[in-house]
Amino acid sequence: MPPADHGTPPQSSPSGPKANADSLRLSSLPRNAPRSFDLRPDDTARGQLARELGLDGLRKLRFHGTLTPLAGKDWALKAKLGATLVQPCIVTGAPVTTRVDVTVSRAYQKDFVMPSEAEAEMPEDDSVEALPETLDLETVMTEALALNVPDYPRSQGAELGSLTATPPGAEPLRDEDTKPFAGLSALKAKLDEPGGESSQ
Repeated sequence: MPPADHGTPPQSSPSGPKANADSLRLSSLPRNAPRSFDLRPDDTARGQLARELGLDGLRKLRFHGTLTPLAGKDWALKAKLGATLVQPCIVTGAPVTTRVDVTVSRAYQKDFVMPSEAEAEMPEDDSVEALPETLDLETVMTEALALNVPDYPRSQGAELGSLTATPPGAEPLRDEDTKPFAGLSALKAKLDEPGGESSQ
């Protein structure tokens, strides 16, 4: 009597569980050729990122490029970041759409030395970082996008105007009064008046 067939047991994947494509363990990557990547977050991911960055909307977002092995265990990243974001105008509150297209470059060095506090104030190259064990491409994309979000979005034709804070009874401070040598100009004008010291 032939043995009962209990079915074919499931075969385990030799590579184990699938790793997050956005998170790369650099020491495990082949070093004989560049590795390309292409991140295109879906609507849900873009919505979450928009909330994190204080945006009204993030219509498009793509981060694509290559990781290239360098001497030793170092790596270089070069990518293109493209995004279409929506923010409120700081003057009118109307939605302002901004297109961002920038090149992102990073160098990850095994022997990177963190600069001292004095050197950190004006780093020679802020694109150089310590070699991480795992590189999170989504984090790199988010940081690059945050650096390129306009601080003061304004709709076309919107003007900030001028604000003055003046104590009661005093004349408001004008823009001209805050310019260099404004005091000297006022003194010269006073001296040039009839009866001034320069006219005596």
